[in-house]
Amino acid sequence: MKILLHCCCAPCSVMPLRLLREAGHEISAFFYNPNIHPYTEYKKRRNCFREYMEAEHVPFALLDDYDLEGWLGELNRQMSRPQAPGRCGFCYAVRLRQAARFAAEHGFAAFCTSLLVSPYQQHELIKVCGERAAAEFGLQFIYQDFRPYFRQGQEIARVSGLYLQKYCGCIYSEKDRYFKPKQQPLIFDNKWQKRINQAAKSDKNVNC
Repeated sequence: MKILLHCCCAPCSVMPLRLLREAGHEISAFFYNPNIHPYTEYKKRRNCFREYMEAEHVPFALLDDYDLEGWLGELNRQMSRPQAPGRCGFCYAVRLRQAARFAAEHGFAAFCTSLLVSPYQQHELIKVCGERAAAEFGLQFIYQDFRPYFRQGQEIARVSGLYLQKYCGCIYSEKDRYFKPKQQPLIFDNKWQKRINQAAKSDKNVNC
């Protein structure tokens, strides 16, 4: 079967690409991930994807669309609606719909996504979004649970020198990864700190 594989990044594409090829399918790759922020992170993942597909001799298409303001604006509008599917649901739906559109326009019978290799993604929600997009464009969405091969794929990516990201992609996931809020915000002010140090020094001299 001729399948378009939506790729969220090169490392996550390693095992889905390998397994689908071994099953006898004709695979092409598709990169469309406007959710990735900031732009420096986006460039690293985009360039790594391109280099990996060229090295593996995989036909690919790269929809190089980076609209930070548009993405965040639409996400916030969707999140404000009643019964919104959440930011991940919005993210899956937009990317998989674009993949389905491209697949339908270029003669593919089905499409799949490398998101299905990650144990950190919401598989049931991905499946719903994928099947919805497939129905809209008259395609088949290939759902396959690649999670048992996640660690193997990561090790292959590491040995191959592929860029391994530290968070999912969007600016919200970057915050979840690195920002650990305290119960009360701390204020750092150089002038205040100097005064505190001087006061402490004066108290020490008086006590002596």
